[in-house]
Amino acid sequence: MPVTIQTLPTEVIDLIAAGEVIDSIAAAVRELVENSLDAGATRIVVSVWPEQWRIQVADNGTGMDLENLQQAASPHSTSKITTEADLYKIATLGFRGEALHSLAQLGCLEVLSRSNDLGLGDFSENRESAQTPAKSSFNKGGIENARSGWRVVYNNAGVAVEVETAAIAPGTVVTVDNLFGNWPVRRSFLSAAQQMRSIQSIIQQIAICHPQVNWQLRQGNIPCLHVTPGSTAEQLLPQFVRGVRASDLQYLKLDVPASPANNKAANLLVETQLVAATVKPHYQLPVASSQFPMPNSQRLELVIGLPDRCHRRRPDWVKVGVNRRVVRSPELEQTILSAFARTCPRDRYPVCFVHLQISPSEIDWNRHPAKVEIYLHDPSFWQEQVSEAIARALHLNDEVLPAAPIPERVGKLLKASEQKSAYSVGISAKQNDEGSEEEKANKIGLMELRAIAQIHHTYIVAEHSSGMWLIEQHIAHERVLYEQLCAAWQLKCLEKPVILSQLSALQIENLSRLGLEVETFGEQLWAAREVPELLADRDDCADALFELSKVADLQAAQVATACRSAMKNGTPLNLLQMQNLLDEWQQTRNPRTCPHGRPIYFALEESTLARIFRRSWVIGKSHGI
Repeated sequence: MPVTIQTLPTEVIDLIAAGEVIDSIAAAVRELVENSLDAGATRIVVSVWPEQWRIQVADNGTGMDLENLQQAASPHSTSKITTEADLYKIATLGFRGEALHSLAQLGCLEVLSRSNDLGLGDFSENRESAQTPAKSSFNKGGIENARSGWRVVYNNAGVAVEVETAAIAPGTVVTVDNLFGNWPVRRSFLSAAQQMRSIQSIIQQIAICHPQVNWQLRQGNIPCLHVTPGSTAEQLLPQFVRGVRASDLQYLKLDVPASPANNKAANLLVETQLVAATVKPHYQLPVASSQFPMPNSQRLELVIGLPDRCHRRRPDWVKVGVNRRVVRSPELEQTILSAFARTCPRDRYPVCFVHLQISPSEIDWNRHPAKVEIYLHDPSFWQEQVSEAIARALHLNDEVLPAAPIPERVGKLLKASEQKSAYSVGISAKQNDEGSEEEKANKIGLMELRAIAQIHHTYIVAEHSSGMWLIEQHIAHERVLYEQLCAAWQLKCLEKPVILSQLSALQIENLSRLGLEVETFGEQLWAAREVPELLADRDDCADALFELSKVADLQAAQVATACRSAMKNGTPLNLLQMQNLLDEWQQTRNPRTCPHGRPIYFALEESTLARIFRRSWVIGKSHGI
């Protein structure tokens, strides 16, 4: 096997902004699991003995041969980049070649590894249950040695001082003992429980970007976390966020057009793939893997918690991933929070994970020691894409609504009948290819949600192809009016001014910010000659203006105006009025909640009704056929 791990040239080392910063057990785990992922691992077991400051990371990745093992802990040794040009098209999680060397300096480093490309098949033994290695002589061409791996122990300089064969399944097991033994100050910051929480948080952040990987975390020999793999991050999020169910989440995967700054990326794409194709095993991105595709086509994956179903006390699950790594991006995080504005209750934050697959040439990873801060060449373009994706996920359209629950057998019978008749039965909105992509993305089908009745002059009962919906009329109307006010904050001049009293200087200033200038009309009296258009004809206009004088920003004023102007619960409506309200509400940008964060509708699906009434959809079964 040709040597794949080699020391970087001096000119490349000088261009690397910072080396690995390992200041805790969690940081050491992060570096090792990223190496495992770069090696194509699909199963990773992390074992931690915090009291002994010992960690072990076992994977079923590519593995290394003896020659690479002896070089792996040398300073600035890596298989992931070779030239200066590679720094501008990073396609792996690691690239600096300092992780294993740093761990060798900080503790006692031992690596067991066996390459899995020897053509002898894979073994199913657990990496952590590898037998104690037995010393033997090395016969380079012997089949017995080919079936074995190697155990290498390194000194503080990263030089291999012990080398022997080891019985191990294909993959790698890295063990670091007595971590920070010569740096006792670093051991004084965090307790064992805090260390384990930090490790668990890091594994969750990495796992959500690699949903196909099976993860295990053990404290000693006691399992404390098991992440069941899935096809998308949507299937992993309920394992991490307490109280969140799969039905509370919405997943979208969108192709993203090339950004204006992507011209250089297009020119470098072929070169990037050629370099990646020539990189041989250990700890690099598998070029032909569908699990970690090269980002030659840009895309955006989005998982959101529907704001009418779940939200958080802190913005701890507003996360951004870029090219398989969770990163800190204040611009994108603020874009997410802005996109959810006035959809969650007060002092609550959304659940949202955005994963961007971007051309490597558009990202500068070489800025932060932990590679958690990135610099995008065109951040405004990605802010726009994220905002549009969230709006698309929050809108009521055929991408997010459940299809009508018609079984396959019934569907086949209906299709057979269509061929002999003049009418057409739509089995599902998703099967209808008529119309443009934009029309299908933004259409719920106004006649699909049909007003049936009103309950207690408060709730509108509507029929939908997926079942039955209940909509509260006041907050549905409030959402409609609020978005109209956001689009156009219209003021109307009054022939007869509205007289206000007992206004403070701050209240007068707040009204002025809203464009509502008031003038002195007498002792502690002020006259308002312009008011928001929705309030102009109301009898309680003075009370409404006094309420607006207490808010400090336009958005809060728009919420207050919409709430006061919306039809009240207890107002009787006829079918036409109910249908008009439903039609207007369906077309709002955020129809799931009112501006205060209250859920607007409750959907009772047909499958739930069938279960309640114990109905069977098998044709003929109830007749004994």
